[in-house]
Amino acid sequence: MAELREEELLIGVIAGMLQGLGHVAVGAASPVPGAAALLARRLSGGRLRVSILGSEAHSSFTDGSRELFDCAGQGRIDAFFLGGVQIDGAANVNLVGPGPYPKTEPRFPGSFGAAYLYYTVPRVILFRQEHSPRSLVERVDFVTAPGTSPPEVYRPGGPYALVTGRCVFAFDREKRRFRLERCHPGHDLAEIRRETGFDFDVAPKVAQTAAPAPEALALMRGVLIDEIAEVYPQFAARLAA
Repeated sequence: MAELREEELLIGVIAGMLQGLGHVAVGAASPVPGAAALLARRLSGGRLRVSILGSEAHSSFTDGSRELFDCAGQGRIDAFFLGGVQIDGAANVNLVGPGPYPKTEPRFPGSFGAAYLYYTVPRVILFRQEHSPRSLVERVDFVTAPGTSPPEVYRPGGPYALVTGRCVFAFDREKRRFRLERCHPGHDLAEIRRETGFDFDVAPKVAQTAAPAPEALALMRGVLIDEIAEVYPQFAARLAA
């Protein structure tokens, strides 16, 4: 059997976080989360509803992002994904760019409703494959979407976990801090501390991320490639190579 790829490991990790949910939405530039959502749908026997923006085959939306925002506001989206050029220890996300605003360089597209979805979707999974002090910072240079809110602010949504190429953090909403839960194979606590720009808690027992089950891996290397190619053709080609 071919060696397990990092993307396959991450797809399996995220798919596990989606089990038992009803409706998962994915942005148009999120190939790993998108593949994970499609895998979770397969593993659920089709019970999980998946809506990928920009897809005709994997979305029932007829009005794009506006319909997504409507569903989220009505409590009809259970999970969504956010990334960013920077993520900090309080789960704040920067989608604008590094450096003092407005002189950020380079400049990225911006929020596209990220803050709204962060407030309304109960399980927001942060995903950043790069794990370095450049991407995981003590404090973001610009808060596109805040990870936490004052107690008096009604907020059903918020951060659930942060998945990177090195590990998995859970987010403690009461402490407003991340907690290291799992290290991926080949990585350890000392490395995670060295490569993370923010302080974090550590679970009593940090597990090693398990490889996807044979059934899940077979789906990733088979039917899932064709499914994901409709919206992420370059990513699907890499998986198939």
